[in-house]
Amino acid sequence: MSTDTPGIDPLQALRAPRDPACDVFLTGPVFLDIVFTGLDSAPVRGTESWARGMGSSPGGVANMATALARLGLRTSLAAAFGDDHYGEYCWDALEQGEGIDLSMSHTVPGWHSPVTVSMAYEGERTMVSHGHEAPAPTGTAAPTGSPASTGAAAPTGSPASTGTAAPTGSPASIGAAAPAPAFPHCPPRARAAIASLAPGRSEPWVAAAARNGAMVFADVGWDETGRWDLDALPDLAHCEAFLPNAEEAMRYTRTDCPRAAAHALAERVPLAVVTLGAEGAYAVDGRTGVAAAVPAIEVEALDPTGAGDVFVAGFVTGTLADWPLADRLAFAGLTAALSVQEFGGSLSAPGWAEVAAWWQLIRTCASQDPAALERYAFLDDLLPTTARAWPLRRAVPTIGFRQ
Repeated sequence: MSTDTPGIDPLQALRAPRDPACDVFLTGPVFLDIVFTGLDSAPVRGTESWARGMGSSPGGVANMATALARLGLRTSLAAAFGDDHYGEYCWDALEQGEGIDLSMSHTVPGWHSPVTVSMAYEGERTMVSHGHEAPAPTGTAAPTGSPASTGAAAPTGSPASTGTAAPTGSPASIGAAAPAPAFPHCPPRARAAIASLAPGRSEPWVAAAARNGAMVFADVGWDETGRWDLDALPDLAHCEAFLPNAEEAMRYTRTDCPRAAAHALAERVPLAVVTLGAEGAYAVDGRTGVAAAVPAIEVEALDPTGAGDVFVAGFVTGTLADWPLADRLAFAGLTAALSVQEFGGSLSAPGWAEVAAWWQLIRTCASQDPAALERYAFLDDLLPTTARAWPLRRAVPTIGFRQ
C-alpha cells in the first residue's frame, strides 16, 4: 500500500458527527491469489514454464475491499477465512496492511482457504482455482437460491462466486463458542454497500443494507442459464447503481448497442453504468436523464486481474463524494488503467500516491491533448501540488517474508 500521500479523505467535506462509521460494506469469498507474470506464452502441455515474476496477495472480494481502502474509504468486509497459514496471511494483509475492518469476518475451523493461480501473458490471464464453499455460520440462513438453500452441491472456488458472510471473529477466536451472528440479516450501517448479483439468488443483507440507508452498487456475472432475465435478479430492486459490462448489458436488455442498453437499464435502476473495455464507459442517471461517456486511457496492460473491481471502487468513491457523473466515470477509468500496469488483483489497486504521480506526469507531456487534460482537471482540487515521480513501484508481498 502506498503511504507517501497520506491523509486524502475524498469524503472529508461531507462527513458529519452522526454519519455511519463505515463508508462501504461488502462481503464475499477471500481467495489467496498467486500470480505469475513474465510468461512469453501460455503454458504448453507436457512442459515446464518459468515465469520472470511472481506475487501473492488476498484475492476474490479482497480485490474490491483493498481498492476501496486505498482510495481513503472506511471499508468493512464480512468474509470467511481459512483455518490455515493462507487464511492467517490474508487476514493480516487486509486488517493490518490495508486498514480494512474485519470485525464481521470470522475464521472457519478446519476449512482451508480457496486458492487461485493466475498466469498473465499477452495482455490476458488464465486462472486455475480450487476451494469449497465456506459453511454458513451457526444461526444464519442461506441466501435464497443458493446451493445451501436448495440442497445442490456447492460450487468449487470461483472468484466470481459470492460466499455467505459472517459474524464477528478473528484468528484468535478459533474453537470458541460463538453466539448467533447478526450478519447477514443485520449488516452494519454504511454509506454504501457492494453486491454481486446472480440469477435466482437473493441475499437478505442487500435489502437490509438498503433499508438502513446504504446506496447499493452491484455488478453481475455471466448468466450460465442463458435466460438473461432482469426479473431473475431480485436484489436489483434495492440497487442504486448497476455496473455490468457491455456484453452483459446488451444481453439483459435485448439490445445491440451498449449505450442503448444503458438507457434501458436506467429504467430499472437509478444509475446504470456500462463498461466498454478499451472504449471506456457510458453511464445514464435514470433520475435526471443525464448521460456521460468517457474514453479509456491508453496504457500498456501487464495484467487485467482486478481491473473491474478497481473501476467499481473508483466509481463508488466519486459517487459518495458527490462528483458530477462524468468525473466519476473518468476517475473510475483512471484507477482501472493504473491497475492494469501492475500485476495481481489487490496488489495492483492504486492509491492516491499513484493517482498524484500520474497526474503530475501527464501534464508534462508535450504531446498531450489539452482537451483530454481538461477531463481530469477535477483532480487539482484533490491532490497535493507535488508528488513522487512516475512510475511508482510497490514492494510485492510474498508469503514467507518476515520483518
